[in-house]
Amino acid sequence: MSIPEAAKATETATPFLSVNNIEVVYDHVILVLKGVSLDVPRGGIVALLGANGAGKTTTLKAVSNLLHSERGEVTKGSILFDSVEVQSLSPNELVRRGCIQVMEGRRCFAHLTVEENLLTGAFTRVDGKSAIAEDLERVYGYFPRLRERRGSTAGYTSGGEQQMCAIGRALMSRPKMILLDEPSMGLAPQIVEEIFEIVKDLNVRENVTFLLAEQNTNMALKYARHGYILENGRVVMDGEARALAANEDVKEFYLGIAGDKRKSFRDVKHYKRRKRWLA
Repeated sequence: MSIPEAAKATETATPFLSVNNIEVVYDHVILVLKGVSLDVPRGGIVALLGANGAGKTTTLKAVSNLLHSERGEVTKGSILFDSVEVQSLSPNELVRRGCIQVMEGRRCFAHLTVEENLLTGAFTRVDGKSAIAEDLERVYGYFPRLRERRGSTAGYTSGGEQQMCAIGRALMSRPKMILLDEPSMGLAPQIVEEIFEIVKDLNVRENVTFLLAEQNTNMALKYARHGYILENGRVVMDGEARALAANEDVKEFYLGIAGDKRKSFRDVKHYKRRKRWLA
């Protein structure tokens, strides 16, 4: 099969993750997501874009079943992972099935060492110490800096090292899919580039599927193949990453560019009145 034919077959195959018209309510009264639908193909990288408060993190937590800890619930719609409806599963059951979330803000166990943090990612596994040790070496292969800091207390490592530790911990569960929430937050541009290159490498070499929630639209669209833009709890636009990056509305409202010129705050502060999807 040629490459174009293979790509077409991938696009038409059953989605690895399918979110179908879900609504999410917090505290029984606060409607946060309003009919969100999205598909993630097996082996793909899909970006979930939007400003702070658009509903990106809530969407990821709906998939990973972490809403209940924050008094949230999916009240409508369905979520299928690997063709199985998963709303009723516990988070650790979902991890055993191969879907795990890397939380916003890195969330390492600050009092544990880097290596101890990584080993906590294998808590659902039952395949023995030797297999876990092999995967630990594999993680160090992707993150050489973590090998150097393996004995350091995680809370005293840099932000970039903590993000690497959080992704490495997720890899220790042998995931088929990672839900990655705001990996660029608070990191220097060079470190952000390094993190995204590792994501790309994991996708290509390990066939790990990624659903990536990110405010850094430019960086996310550079590495993703498809993107969805969320605003006020709704999907307002989706398409191939290249097409979204070239879209004039996306350039103006999410990249701060219009007509190849960066917009000033004075020019865009009333942008909501001009968005076509809000007309």
